[in-house]
Amino acid sequence: MELTGAHILMESLRQAGVTHMFGYAGATICPVMDVLREMPDIGYTLVRTEQNAGHMASGYARVTGKAGVCMVTSGPGATNLITGIATAYMDSIPLVAITGQVPSHLLGRDIFQEVDITGAVAPFSKHSYLIKDANDIPRVVKEAFHIATTGRPGPVLIDIPIDIQTQSVKAFHYPEQVNIRGYKPSVKGNELQIKRVVEALGKAKQPLICAGGGVWLAHAREELLELAERYSIPVVKTMMGISVIPTAHPLNLGMIGAHGNHCANQALAKADLLIMVGTRAADRAMVHPEDIERRMATIHIDVDPAEIGKNMTAAIPVVGDVKVILRQILERELTPPDSAAWLEKLRSYRKAELDRVFPQREGYVFPGTFLRKLGEKLADDATVCVDVGQNQLFACKYLPQKHGRLLTSGGLGTMGYALPAAIGTKTAQREKQTVVICGDGSFQMAMNELAAVKCENLDIKIVLFRNNVLGLVHQIQRSAPYHGPIGVALDGSPDFAAIAAAYGIPSTVVEDETQIDNAIDAMLTRKGSSLTIVNVHPDVTTND
Repeated sequence: MELTGAHILMESLRQAGVTHMFGYAGATICPVMDVLREMPDIGYTLVRTEQNAGHMASGYARVTGKAGVCMVTSGPGATNLITGIATAYMDSIPLVAITGQVPSHLLGRDIFQEVDITGAVAPFSKHSYLIKDANDIPRVVKEAFHIATTGRPGPVLIDIPIDIQTQSVKAFHYPEQVNIRGYKPSVKGNELQIKRVVEALGKAKQPLICAGGGVWLAHAREELLELAERYSIPVVKTMMGISVIPTAHPLNLGMIGAHGNHCANQALAKADLLIMVGTRAADRAMVHPEDIERRMATIHIDVDPAEIGKNMTAAIPVVGDVKVILRQILERELTPPDSAAWLEKLRSYRKAELDRVFPQREGYVFPGTFLRKLGEKLADDATVCVDVGQNQLFACKYLPQKHGRLLTSGGLGTMGYALPAAIGTKTAQREKQTVVICGDGSFQMAMNELAAVKCENLDIKIVLFRNNVLGLVHQIQRSAPYHGPIGVALDGSPDFAAIAAAYGIPSTVVEDETQIDNAIDAMLTRKGSSLTIVNVHPDVTTND
């Protein structure tokens, strides 16, 4: 059989360990799709719009720890994928995106469905390749997966002109090793800096750990918990680090930031040493970084040296793999900080928040009430995919975490992320309970992917908070300096139950808080996917 660039690409993907891809076919990727027919060991999910191929690959990557793979055609296929790539970039998710391209000898002539996709994604991809010779494909694939998954993970794009896909190749050799000049991510932390970290911890009276998404990316959850528990250090999280520690853990104080938990922000305000682990300290988490710098010493541990000092100056910067650095700290002798009084004060804050009685409004459901009960009933290792908007903030503040995952778009804040991400996670782990939490605005950006849910016979439970407005923007517009809501009413929204029924998915409407328990029980015990529509008053805010 004649070897072509398409055969070489698919065999290289197989050698890279790829077992599933998400995509949307088109003319300039047809040679590769034709070879995919011959590879039953590589699964394929057809998305209904290309952006969601990126989100599905993202969900897949986040629960497997491997790079997710998405593949689309040129022109609008590639440009539609841009938001999925940017979403992954902002949250450091390992992705390999493959795009078809017009014939290489016609590049630059603005022919049908030609776009410079490598140039377009340059600001928000870790690297990109335009392949000009099919013989380069094995090396490029090897490098792409290495770059995507090492150091600070992120998306890598491979653009392949159709003539390169059909080019004849004499032999195939997938390289065993990769060596990229100038790309040598740090792994081990500097020993002198590790010594300074240990000394600072020993002197602190009110230390605080802030855990971000980098803890998950480095597979360092166990090391973080060991450090916190050994030295009784309370833990706050950014949005991306929400599920690194169970809600019921005595050292867990919740999420910090403008939309965070009161007790977490209180801890941040009163700490005398802040240990930032795998977080960029962005504006949503650290609202006033200059105040933190002025009040306390900070330790910043991150694999990306560009993040240290970008938003907040660190007294002790430590660059390297978070898992390795935490292990280096744990291996050193350290006198536990005397923080008993500090912990007692924080626990009183936390208890008050966990015991909080939520507001009630007849004929409606307060999201926090529903989420608290839902979290209690979820499986211990459930994966919850949360969309963007009020539903995201309510879930991050009030959904109890156990030992599963909470996945959301934190950096780019991409509406419509949750459902396709859940499809990706469920594809990777069919045995685990998978739940989507979204608003009626974000759901309408992705509800066409119910077709993928049905086609793949996935068991995904969808919770839709329906308030008939774009809730967070509506909330913002009702406060100074704005003069009231405009352009946020979701008039014309469909009958969501009818939409779900059209895909063969049953639904339930929760109109009152007395119906919550029965609705959740029915949703979680029902076989197959389902939609639970929860009526929320449009004037409810995340500050209520």
